Amino acid sequence: VLIMFVVTAVETIGDISGVIEGGMGREATDTELSGGVMCDGAGSALAAVFGVLPNTSFSQNVGLVTMTKVVNRTALASAVFLILCGLIPKLGALVSIMPQAVLGGAAVMMFSSIIVSGIQLITSESLTPRRLSIVSVALGVGYGMGANTAILTNMPQLVQLVFGGSGIVPAAIVAIVLNVVLPKDEK
Repeated sequence: VLIMFVVTAVETIGDISGVIEGGMGREATDTELSGGVMCDGAGSALAAVFGVLPNTSFSQNVGLVTMTKVVNRTALASAVFLILCGLIPKLGALVSIMPQAVLGGAAVMMFSSIIVSGIQLITSESLTPRRLSIVSVALGVGYGMGANTAILTNMPQLVQLVFGGSGIVPAAIVAIVLNVVLPKDEK
């Protein structure tokens, strides 16, 4: 579970950086990053009291903010509509009749903009051989393990539980380990 907390913290940092870069056109400050990670950690700790796994931030929002450039707390009022859709079945049914092609088109656009935001974050500074190695190996391991889940078939149950299902956890662990192990760039 500790690994999951570390991975969600890494995801939170990436999402905060992506939202601020995509929506406000600047880098996230240390105060914003530490505040976001502390808030995520507090929510995950509260969730753990009730036996729930760590919370995760929603990367889809990074894509939406990048596309719309709307960075405003009042825009979160739309969350009230989503809560009402969950509480009022007739309202939820009305939303669910939206054609799959419309939802699919929106999803493609949203997730593509998340990828572009990530590329912009990575390339905002020059890619040194060290950084390129870390990003390349992490992406390769993450994509490879995410695309081929059978790769873990003969591994112990614990390894399958932690690393199975998606390539996010292996990619994050590889990136963290390589960042610690590889010699730092000379300034």
